[in-house]
Amino acid sequence: MRSGAPADDRLSGKPDENPHEEDAPGMEIRDAAEADIDQIREIYNDVLTHSTAIYNDRPATLDDRMAWWKARVEQGYPVLVADDGGEVAGFASFGDFRPWPGYRFTVEGTVHIRADRRGQGVGTALLQAIVGRARALGKHTMIAGVDAENAASLRYLERFGFERAGYLREVGFKFGRYLDLVLLQYWLTPAARKDG
Repeated sequence: MRSGAPADDRLSGKPDENPHEEDAPGMEIRDAAEADIDQIREIYNDVLTHSTAIYNDRPATLDDRMAWWKARVEQGYPVLVADDGGEVAGFASFGDFRPWPGYRFTVEGTVHIRADRRGQGVGTALLQAIVGRARALGKHTMIAGVDAENAASLRYLERFGFERAGYLREVGFKFGRYLDLVLLQYWLTPAARKDG
């Protein structure tokens, strides 16, 4: 999961309920439509430009984001938006963790929130929704990849129930420096082995 939003300090840690419904009256989590893609692109490019949450230097074009959305939908994976009165407050998705058949029960998620809507429960609602969708598709675990310096997102995901699973040194490069990546894991179904 590429998490581009600062943590929501009020996360309950209970992924099957939304404790923030009152924080965002009128907000609806729904499948993205073609008409949402430009707003998704704007959020993505803002996160890309102002943070290390996305290890990419090149802002996305509308065609880039449209192709990404179409590919996810064709693979049967969701792209969800938090719709607040016709405005996209954030988006979330997941896709294959790795393309080989042995990884078919593992997905990697992404959640990005519009800058002016962070800390208002939007990220929690989106994360809960993609966790539910992944379970409905029979997935076993969800992976999140977070820049090691993004302490707020790491705390947020750990409070949600993600566990740190790995630390990769200097695998990214952005803003003229190498970046470390923390991998986290969330169990969608109980772990088969308890030995960690």
